[in-house]
Amino acid sequence: MPIAVPRRAVLRGTAALAGAVALHPFAARAAADQVHLRVLATTDLHVNVFPYDYYADKPNDTFGLTRTASLIDAARAEAANTLLLDDGDIIQGSPMGDYVAFAHGLPDGYVHPVIRAMNAMGYGCSTLGNHEFNYGLEFLDRALAGADFPFVCANLARGALAADPLKDRLYIRPYAILDRTLKDGAGRDLPIRIGVIGFVPPQITTWDAAKLDGRVATRDIVEAARAWVPRLREDGADLVVALSHSGIAAGRTDRMENASLYLAGVPGIDAILAGHQHLVFPGPKDFGGIAGVDTARGTLQGVPAVMAGFWGSHMGLIDLALEHGGGRWRVADFAVEARPIFRRDGKAAVPLVPDEAGVAAAAKPDHESTLAYVRTPVGRTSAPLFSHFALVADDPSVQIVSDAQRWYAAPLLEGSRWEGLPLLSAAAPFKVGGRNGADYYTDVPAGPIAIRNVADLYLYPNTVTLVAVSGATVREWLERSAGIFRRIQPGAPDQPLIDAGFPSYNFDVIDGVTYAIDPTQPSRYDADGRLVAPGARRVVDLRYGGAPIDEAATFVVVSNNYRAGGGGNFPGVDAKAAILAAPDTNRDVVVRYIHDRGTVDPRADGNWRLAAVPNTTVTFEAGPGARAHLGEVRGVRIEEVGPAENGFARFRMAL
Repeated sequence: MPIAVPRRAVLRGTAALAGAVALHPFAARAAADQVHLRVLATTDLHVNVFPYDYYADKPNDTFGLTRTASLIDAARAEAANTLLLDDGDIIQGSPMGDYVAFAHGLPDGYVHPVIRAMNAMGYGCSTLGNHEFNYGLEFLDRALAGADFPFVCANLARGALAADPLKDRLYIRPYAILDRTLKDGAGRDLPIRIGVIGFVPPQITTWDAAKLDGRVATRDIVEAARAWVPRLREDGADLVVALSHSGIAAGRTDRMENASLYLAGVPGIDAILAGHQHLVFPGPKDFGGIAGVDTARGTLQGVPAVMAGFWGSHMGLIDLALEHGGGRWRVADFAVEARPIFRRDGKAAVPLVPDEAGVAAAAKPDHESTLAYVRTPVGRTSAPLFSHFALVADDPSVQIVSDAQRWYAAPLLEGSRWEGLPLLSAAAPFKVGGRNGADYYTDVPAGPIAIRNVADLYLYPNTVTLVAVSGATVREWLERSAGIFRRIQPGAPDQPLIDAGFPSYNFDVIDGVTYAIDPTQPSRYDADGRLVAPGARRVVDLRYGGAPIDEAATFVVVSNNYRAGGGGNFPGVDAKAAILAAPDTNRDVVVRYIHDRGTVDPRADGNWRLAAVPNTTVTFEAGPGARAHLGEVRGVRIEEVGPAENGFARFRMAL
């Protein structure tokens, strides 16, 4: 297989601009036989070329490759020798990716817009991310064919694995050797051969089994590296950079998904670009307390490493001070950082750089086409989707999310130890007025539904995560959710029902079981999830399959990475319970579900209710749009009482 790659235009905008700004100290102090090489990185772009949220149909300053490109231009101006690399997850993840895959296709002569933008930026190499396979291998092949730079992956084989990693029939080349000429401190040109090797999470064969089963196989990342890095050195690489579409985690296991920390222990690797987790490294926030990880210096087992956020939110940067002597190159020093494209000012995102005009121009026609695409119906809903009553009764805007999550999760469990267990789904309402105002509700009429409407159904870019919990934990999960209700006195009229300080995103509805909530009982948990009333039980008549739930039985619950990571402090629901972190966002799953079904019926199935309390009424506030749906709430009687403050209306419900 060809492995040597000739020099391409990857030093774009560097030497010519270097005199206009201060050079990095590694360059300023370099002597003869010493050079400064700046490795620039992006990861998890997910087709976010522009700073535009297609779901919300408005600009967003927190992401976009056109902004990252401006950072890259500035970083190139600070150094005479630069190399731009990408760490995978390029062609899927935003509506632009879906537009290309589902509407436009990749006909001959058409280059995928994110690849076109990357060509304009002068990338030197990239690897494959797990989302590269979401549209199938044929689509992937055609997308990669448009790149002016190579893709590498050392742990993805065609067909079955061989007995020896070096004998695997790899899907693409395992590595590339980039022949470069670097200028040393004395102004001399010195040749260097930079080896770039890539890795993908082995779990792709599970996550995209329908498209990959029998066609490709994956190896453990570290196992593949131990075999191929020595070969890369033997082929003449003076420096080795690993493109690891894999995150950082403790506890080495076979076929580890987030294996970058242990990849760093493979001899011969000089630098690592990590990704996949949509986090930032170095920095104090995301990876503190893991042995072998230096969050300040930016090293994994002493090897310089960077993780550049996601969607172009950051540019990764590894500055290498290289010395040449005795016929070989060595890393004498390094510095690592992740530069953001924006900063926070309260809740507002303030852009730090403008769009890079050339990159924006490269993909602008596809941006315009994507806008038309997201505004075009992708399916139909046979009933209205509204969230005005989501806190007081089972709700269609939550129901469709649960339906989509269970549809997506069921195939992921096939062939696993969890197959055959009861599958439940937890989802919460997001747009329910409150401090966001009386118009802050989902309200999609029956009929056509567009991709941008999905933003009303799922606001956050969470990823699907499955947990295995006991029936007793299911009950506690619901008890924690039931804290949203104020305690009600039996027999009293018009008592406020909702605790306005309880976040709606912590009011999980669990589909697949039936239950009632008795608000006359004290809340078992306080607003922070602490057990404050051990003898209290609000959740009553909890059943699975029509029978009282077996609290000793095991249930699989589809949720999101926030909840499964301990978000909201739900008892028994944390990373220890997680059994599968899926590669897709919950929002994308809803889009796929609608696209697959054609017509969806989101009517709430009434699996939960407030317990009957004779001669008792409660009140709550909702937006004026709720009036149109008063007759559509199943199993309860609701009437409007009159106006409330800030444009809201007050409603009454009999318990």
